[in-house]
Order: sequence, then structure tokens, then C-alpha cells
Amino acid sequence: MKAFELPIALRPPEGPNPCERCALRTNPAFIDIPQEQRDAIQSFRRGSRRVDAGGAIIREHRASTQLFTIYSGWAFRFKTLSDGRRQILSFLLAGDFIGLQDEFADGQTHGVEAASEVHLCVFDRADLWTMFHTQPRLGYDITWLAAREEKLVDDNLVTAGRRNASERVAMLLMHIYRRARHAGLEREGWVHFPFQQQHIADALGLSLVHTNKTMRRLHHLGLYRIERGWLRIQDPQALETLGDYFERPVRPTPLV
Repeated sequence: MKAFELPIALRPPEGPNPCERCALRTNPAFIDIPQEQRDAIQSFRRGSRRVDAGGAIIREHRASTQLFTIYSGWAFRFKTLSDGRRQILSFLLAGDFIGLQDEFADGQTHGVEAASEVHLCVFDRADLWTMFHTQPRLGYDITWLAAREEKLVDDNLVTAGRRNASERVAMLLMHIYRRARHAGLEREGWVHFPFQQQHIADALGLSLVHTNKTMRRLHHLGLYRIERGWLRIQDPQALETLGDYFERPVRPTPLV
């Protein structure tokens, strides 16, 4: 592969009117919004936060007073059993809104960990109702993002319950690749992929050994390549067919 450097994590703008200088607002992956709604988001924003790879964005089993939008980097949402086994629930990237699930649960139901250096825009959880009450359009966008997250969890349930190992890996690689490409993270057919095989195993409910054997098999078939933290899908039609993964064209999404 061409020697790409790992992407530099974009830092959210600070100072006066940071949302006016938000790089994500110029990304066609996200819906353009009127100035009034942009001002409202800015009024609820409470600064930014940086988390190194492997660091906790939301700690499992601890109440969080904050909500986040990922500005740059990769993260994942997970739950851990009492014996230490981990289930990755979803992978997260720029534009994803984090922490809403626990607004409707008793206690912290999951953790969120950074897979790469992550920069976040921060909101106070206590402002959520005011946000819904004074900005119904913004409230609808947040509800839409929550519904999309629920759909992703539904897809993961089908994967864990009905797909075999090869189908699981094929589906997940295509899913991550398509989401990254839609977010503008593609470089000459490659997307940043900071995940190890343990992440894949934890997401798919497979042992690490089984994951390794399955990924090597698909690699030897020429379906994908992973090199130095980058992923390339070499035969997307074959991977989509194998994983029974046929999504509609990805449309622009709300950005909070």
C-alpha cells in the first residue's frame, strides 16, 4: 500500500463562536442546518475534551453528567460481564452522539472507550430537556440519532444470532468501511482502522482464535487488506454477498 500517515486528530475550534468554524459542518456527510439551530447547539456546548487511545470517554457503571459528539477519531461502546468478558455494542466515529442511552436507564449501562485519539464536543446532560423543549427540531435530530443507534444494535443482534463466523467478519468489515468512507475518512480506497483482532472478536461474539482464522481465510481469498492501521476492501461485492449485507445508500445525517 501507499505509505499513508495516520490521520491527525482534528481538534474542535475554541474561542468565540466555535460552531461557526466547525470542520464537520462543511462535510457533506452531515445535514446542513439553519443559523438559528446552529446557534442553539453552540449555546448548549460546554467546551471540548481530548481522550487518548485506550482511555475512557464514559466509564462503565459510573454516572456521567455529560453527553458528547465525536469531533474526530474512533471509539466503541461496550458492556463487560463480571468475569471480564467484553461485548462491543457499536463502533463510533466523527458525528456520533454519545451517552443518550443512559438518560432512560437506571445507572450507567455501558462504557465508551477511545480506539484512537479522540476529540469530543461536550454538553451537559442537565440541559437535555431544555434542548428538547426550546429546540424541537434539534430534539428530533437527537431522537433520529438514537433511532439509528438502535437499528445498528438490531443489526448486531442478527449478526450474533444468525450469521456464521465468515459472514460476521464480512458484515463488520463492510459496515466499518462504509461508515468511514461516508464520513470522508477514505484515502485512495483505504480507511483508518485502529482496531485489533480482539476488538473484532468482542464485537462479533467469537473467540480470538476463531476470529484470527476467519480473518486470515478472507484475506487469503483477496477480499480485504489491513496494513499499518488502514483497511482496504478489495472485493466489496463478494464481501457484501458473503455477509448478506446490502444497505441502502447512506444519506446525510444530523450533527449535534
